[in-house]
Amino acid sequence: MANSIMRTGAAVVLAAGLAAGAVACGGDDNSSSNSSSSGSSGSSGKGAKIALLLPETKTTRYEHQDRPNFEKRVKELCPNCEVLYANANQDPARQQQQAEQAITNGAKAIVISAVDVKSAASIVTRAKQSKIPVISYGRLVADSDLDYYVSIDPFKVGQQQGQALLDALKSKGASPPSVVMINGSPTDSNAGPYKKGAHSVLDKAGVKVVKEFDTPDWSPDKAQTEMEQSITAVGKNGFNGVYVANDGMAGGAIAALKGAGIDPASRPVTGQDAEVAGVQRILDGQQLMTVYQPISKLANTAAELAVPLAQGKQPPAIAKDKVNNGKKDVPSVLLDTIPINKDNIDVLIKDGYVTPAQLCTGKYAKACADAGIQ
Repeated sequence: MANSIMRTGAAVVLAAGLAAGAVACGGDDNSSSNSSSSGSSGSSGKGAKIALLLPETKTTRYEHQDRPNFEKRVKELCPNCEVLYANANQDPARQQQQAEQAITNGAKAIVISAVDVKSAASIVTRAKQSKIPVISYGRLVADSDLDYYVSIDPFKVGQQQGQALLDALKSKGASPPSVVMINGSPTDSNAGPYKKGAHSVLDKAGVKVVKEFDTPDWSPDKAQTEMEQSITAVGKNGFNGVYVANDGMAGGAIAALKGAGIDPASRPVTGQDAEVAGVQRILDGQQLMTVYQPISKLANTAAELAVPLAQGKQPPAIAKDKVNNGKKDVPSVLLDTIPINKDNIDVLIKDGYVTPAQLCTGKYAKACADAGIQ
């Protein structure tokens, strides 16, 4: 179970705070144009190597959003900086090896989204032995001497999902309503708070949880099996909705509903991450909602902290929160999340997260037209 989150200070100011705190890096060793640098008095502005260690590929955001946004922002801030990228494909031992390799290859800062937030503490310890600062990204590495944490408030996400599901159940007149809960991976520090946040809403409203699972690896295939097992156990009419912690697993749960001859539109299903496939299901009426994490802002923030750390400079003062990871109160940036349903998909388009061309393909073209998306 993840450590509890304690937030202090004012709310994070997204655009203004990040823009004001951005740290620029000069060109090559012979360049003297370093006037845009912030908090770097006396520094030559040389490039540096930054390790970006991501956990898996089953969730599409990491390869399609987190990595490219992070790499782009690093290059904007420091053209000579190099990102040492590695994806662990859900293997904690592999991530340990990737971290060791990054250190061997000269990384001066590490940004890590851990496969296993407990075992990843050894990665932080190893980095600190080499005087390398570590930013925990998305998932909070437990019991470790982190320098920064960049993420969202996972308890609030669970509340947003739970409230959307509760509202949908009420609108369908279910009394008392009952749901299946398909939670995230127990090795992810956010999965516990997602679950607790959803329970805080559903339990208070008297919603009965007829089956509940913690799903290893956030696996869509395992989520589909869990949903199939639930239908077998409680019957096709034994539940009114499905809480699912993210979009990938929501796709698995919806496939199980269809396989059992249940119209997904009749059983509201939650999600998270605003994956293209998830948003398309929302347009088509198969999925109730998703939660949009501002991944571009998360990646940008991590880069804006990592670049100066790698250069031995003082990062901008954007970490206004504190999150306790069992060892210390870690300076943190916690960004707000937005529940997305059929009525506000334009938020994703305006933010540049998805394009109409990505969403409105094939059979979804009509649903896009009906929703006013062109």
